[in-house]
Amino acid sequence: MKVLINLFILISFISCKNEVEQVLDTPTSGEITISADETFLPIINSQINTFESLYTNTKINVNYIPQAYAFKNLLMDSSRFIIVSRPLNKEELKYFKNLEIVPTQTKICYDGLALITNKNNPDTNLTFEQVKAIFEGDLTEWNELNKSSKLGKLVIVFDNANSGTYQYVKNRFPKADSKRFYSLKNNRDVIEYVSKNSNAIGIIGVNWISDFDDKNTQAFYKTINVVGIKSDMPNTDPNMYYKPYQAYIALKIYPLYREVYIISREARTGLGTGLAAFIAGEKGQRIFLKSGLVPATMPVRLIETYNEQL
Repeated sequence: MKVLINLFILISFISCKNEVEQVLDTPTSGEITISADETFLPIINSQINTFESLYTNTKINVNYIPQAYAFKNLLMDSSRFIIVSRPLNKEELKYFKNLEIVPTQTKICYDGLALITNKNNPDTNLTFEQVKAIFEGDLTEWNELNKSSKLGKLVIVFDNANSGTYQYVKNRFPKADSKRFYSLKNNRDVIEYVSKNSNAIGIIGVNWISDFDDKNTQAFYKTINVVGIKSDMPNTDPNMYYKPYQAYIALKIYPLYREVYIISREARTGLGTGLAAFIAGEKGQRIFLKSGLVPATMPVRLIETYNEQL
């Protein structure tokens, strides 16, 4: 009888311990792990640093990985939520439905993809059709864009073949010739490669170069050019080359804009819910605004300016 009582006490202790472990985090305390496409590293670091400074009992561990791996982490439940550039597709929604899980998808901001070239490359403006031709392999030499160019073969560099950037280009330009794309490791590597190779054109997330108060952004602009692109949208100035300014992204006349989402599978109101609410709320949206991106839930004041850094 004594043995049975001790066994009952042990089982009760383990059960209570598991319940405590399951509620170790709340919306404003505890520790969690999330995943984010590496493209968004600068802006998500800003969001998390601010959140942790306001809620000092929190610890957010972020895996900055290619977007395809972030979705895998979400499906395998190794990340409570992910920050990516597309919503769930039909197959992913079906997967969660089979698990009787209703994921939450929250649009948090708009950003874009920037085309960058070497400082020694004088060709800093392209039409949308030229961009399309570059990706699809119809333009392969710089002198096909500019007869006086001596740069030779046009080299296209991406961050990673599994990134949201790569997937965006494949979706935006279905006939893109991926055999001509060179994949590196991350956005920083793309910037460095373009800064050292005058014939390269790189594709990076706008948030890597949108915050002019950031020292890294200031350093990047010393070694690269940002390409202006004629819009493919109707009712835009046919003589205007649009760079990825916040206002042009907000108006959706910069051709390579996209949406950014938080996708959560958290079934209760835990730290993931708290962080998502912060990012989608006023304080988080103001961080996007200050960083040169377009917040999803608050108005952007459009002021005509000229920035010599671009």
